[in-house]
Amino acid sequence: MHNEFKPNLSVVTGASSGIGLAVTRRLLESGSKVVAMSRQIGGLGELVERFGDMLSWLPGDVTRVADLARLAQRVGTLGQVDCLVPNAGIAQLADGLDLAAFDRQWAVNGAGALNTLSSLRKHLAPEASVVFIGTFLEQATFAGLAAYIASKAALRAQMRTLAVELVPHGVRLNMVSPGPTATPIWGTLGLDEQALGSVANTVNQRLLTGQFLEPQAVADVILFQLSRGARGVYGQDWIVDNGYTLR
Repeated sequence: MHNEFKPNLSVVTGASSGIGLAVTRRLLESGSKVVAMSRQIGGLGELVERFGDMLSWLPGDVTRVADLARLAQRVGTLGQVDCLVPNAGIAQLADGLDLAAFDRQWAVNGAGALNTLSSLRKHLAPEASVVFIGTFLEQATFAGLAAYIASKAALRAQMRTLAVELVPHGVRLNMVSPGPTATPIWGTLGLDEQALGSVANTVNQRLLTGQFLEPQAVADVILFQLSRGARGVYGQDWIVDNGYTLR
């Protein structure tokens, strides 16, 4: 993280695996205390052992108002939040006209992120930075993921206006949109192992590096967005995709 920026307290949702876990680890390594919320402890267990009281895990679901209220209560006992990453997200294959699929995915990917920010807004420190998580697929297509892409696109649209609205409160809001990343979310799409392998091979052919991103690579971009090094960046969506959208 940029050496001008030393966060005291950070909050990450969807923190038990993948990008959320990588962001949590990077923040802890930077010296920040972190409140991490997820439905299961997952990989956070190892970080609790390593960092002790620096990491506070809270079981919870961003679609539940009561869980977000408990998150705000926990944060309120620790101080003001310098960094917020509402990372919780889901992706499910569905017909593009299945509006119920959109509702399910918007509840987590969109409303979950917005409600997390709303719940913690009064706890944000002056010059706090917030990073939402989008998707590279807004610049591409993927059959069966229309609802997922639409949920992220709607969040992006709200992010841009919110970035303007939050400036008077000293809060800087941006988005990072990961490309194909080696995270457990691929296993939740509903494809069997053979189909997943076929998709992975097809995707790899479009990547300039020929391979999926590691979560740490995306986390590094998120941490830069959070840092004072990006202090002139407002309402932007940075795509981190190993060149997928260039093909």
